[in-house]
Amino acid sequence: MRIGIGLDSHRLNEGTKKKLILGGVEISKDYCLIADSDGDVIIHSLCNALSTAIGGGSLDTWAGEMFKKGVTDSREFLKVIVDRVKKKGLKINNAAIMVEAGKPKLEGFREQMQLSLAKLLDVEADKVGIAFTTGEGLTTFGRGEGIQAFTIVSLI
Repeated sequence: MRIGIGLDSHRLNEGTKKKLILGGVEISKDYCLIADSDGDVIIHSLCNALSTAIGGGSLDTWAGEMFKKGVTDSREFLKVIVDRVKKKGLKINNAAIMVEAGKPKLEGFREQMQLSLAKLLDVEADKVGIAFTTGEGLTTFGRGEGIQAFTIVSLI
C-alpha cells in the first residue's frame, strides 16, 4: 500500500470569458482560476497526490512539457499520471479531496465532480470523497480570493 498527498491553489478571477472548471466539471462562466492551464485545482491536487504516492514530484515536473505543447485540459494531465500508477503495478484504492473556497458555492456540484473523477481514475464513485469548506472565512480562500484543494490517495 502507498499513500500520496497533494495540494494546489489558484487565485479566483471574476468576470472573464474563461470558465471555472473543478474536478473536470464546468462550474461557472462568471469565475475562473488564474492559471496557464484550465486551473482545475482539484485535478492538480489529485495529480500531485498520485505522483507523490509513486515517488514522483509535483505536477509541473512532468506536465510542464505537456503545457508547453499546448495541453491545458487538466484531465489530460490526470490521464498521464493514472497511467504511470498502473505501469507501476498499482491500483487506486481511494481518493479523499478537501476544497476550501468562499465562492462560488460548490456543494451542488459534488456528485457530478465525484462521477467525473471516478471515471478518470477508473474507480467506483464511492472511492472518491469530496468535501467543501469556507473555513469560516479565516483564509484568503475562505474569503473568496482563490480556491485550494488538498488530496490524499491510497494505492494498492
